[in-house]
Amino acid sequence: MRRSIGVDLHKNSFRVCFYMRKKEYELETYKVRKSGLEAFKKSLKKSDEVAVESTGNTGYFVREIEEKVKRVRVINPRQFKVITMSVKKTDDEDALKIAKYLKKDLIPEVRMPNKEQQQMRSLVGTRDKLVKLRTGLKNKIHNILNANGIVSCKEMFSGEKGFIFVQRLGLEDSYQFEIELIVEQIKHLNEAVKKIDQQIKERSEKLDGHKSLKSIKGISDTGAAIFLSAIGDVNDFRDEKALFSYFGIIPRVSISNETSHYGRITKRGNKIARTALVQSTLVAIRYSPYLRAFYDKIKNKRGSGKAIIATSRKMLGIIYKTLKNNWVFEDFTQYKLVPSAL
Repeated sequence: MRRSIGVDLHKNSFRVCFYMRKKEYELETYKVRKSGLEAFKKSLKKSDEVAVESTGNTGYFVREIEEKVKRVRVINPRQFKVITMSVKKTDDEDALKIAKYLKKDLIPEVRMPNKEQQQMRSLVGTRDKLVKLRTGLKNKIHNILNANGIVSCKEMFSGEKGFIFVQRLGLEDSYQFEIELIVEQIKHLNEAVKKIDQQIKERSEKLDGHKSLKSIKGISDTGAAIFLSAIGDVNDFRDEKALFSYFGIIPRVSISNETSHYGRITKRGNKIARTALVQSTLVAIRYSPYLRAFYDKIKNKRGSGKAIIATSRKMLGIIYKTLKNNWVFEDFTQYKLVPSAL
């Protein structure tokens, strides 16, 4: 008999429900370490189906057991509210509920990245944290200068000259000490970002679709890496609207009786990918007459904010078609493909 196995996964341990039929199940606890996983794998059969909620270590867990069972299904926690809204919430109850819903084939699944995509996402996430930390430190210098009546601009610390300038201002000792310390940290972060950018570039060049995305004017090596790691297999999306939804760049819709209301974008999905999309679109608008005309048309009617979101959706549609059809642009500004991509 096929078993449905529900797993309530935690950082150090996981509770497992081996479910056969109603009132016929077993519960076991294992440690999230090599010995615990090996013991769990020995209990598995090729006919088993396993379901586990998506958490920080789910990818590792899935890779360890996926060859031992028929299928592993990763639960989308946003849609699987039955656990989070449960009145009686214990590890046993959670594992049992997962197993029961798996048996009924009612598990809402989330897409799991492969090993390369997961590594790329980790690199991109680290880069994002470093850049935000650097921005925070630059803002602190601006605050110090403002407190001393010195007007500074955003681009002031984009190069070495800006740092030399602030270090020679001759502020009071306390402020001067702060600035010199912050400048030193910013320089270290600049080097770290350069190194991680090089690593991302080298790894992203090996991913399918990199050449296609790089041929789109406005998408950098880092941008291509972010999109490829976020999207994964583009064929997982039935159409470009499904990709828009995955990026969280579609409006919220509320329909009651004969009234329809369209609100702000959902902002669900990968925030870094969504930010990279907007940034790439802002660059692409400068070069593409098609995107510029579309942006200007929306801007004149509804303002710049809604215009950039609408144009970003248009840009994501181009990314979808490019990956779907393996296009490579010879001249993106004129929407001309290289002969081999036709």
